[in-house]
Amino acid sequence: MKHILYKYMTRFTSLTEEEQRAIAEDIVVETFKKGTVLLRQGEVPAKCYFVLKGCVRQYSVDEEGKEVTSNFYTEEQAIAFFNAHKSNKWSEHTLACVEDSVMVVGDLAGEKEMYSKYAELETMTRRMIEISFGQMQEEFAAFVASSPEERLKSLQRKRPQLLERVPQHQLASYLGMTPESFSRIKRRLEQQP
Repeated sequence: MKHILYKYMTRFTSLTEEEQRAIAEDIVVETFKKGTVLLRQGEVPAKCYFVLKGCVRQYSVDEEGKEVTSNFYTEEQAIAFFNAHKSNKWSEHTLACVEDSVMVVGDLAGEKEMYSKYAELETMTRRMIEISFGQMQEEFAAFVASSPEERLKSLQRKRPQLLERVPQHQLASYLGMTPESFSRIKRRLEQQP
């Protein structure tokens, strides 16, 4: 699994192979079973993750008890908490494994130590966050401006693997529609030439 991490680091940094190996020796890679909850809504995050294999769902439960899916993290995606450095900032989301998953697990408290030990790691993290943030901005703008059918078409085009890996009711929530609407739109799109 660490070869995935090496490949990823090479894209974002000029770290030597030796430096990459040293970082890989310092990181923790853990395996999580499908259904494992990594963080519950209302808890204070203490860890961050980088998905090597698997799928993690981010969701919240609204005041009516309804689950609202806001993201799916798959291979080569980081799960970071930008407000975690504020003291006792609790999470507004739950993170749960949709599949058996293998992830790099980072300790938010030890993050500064890793950055001081490997300065290029901080640069890599910043680049990764900039790219991720840019993608999220584009996706959010497109989401707000699009119809439910356009959202499903976009998902089919940009992240088709989610259609195979994620339960339909979770995808419907992610796209802002009911499971019934999702099924109807999906069926209509499948019938189009």
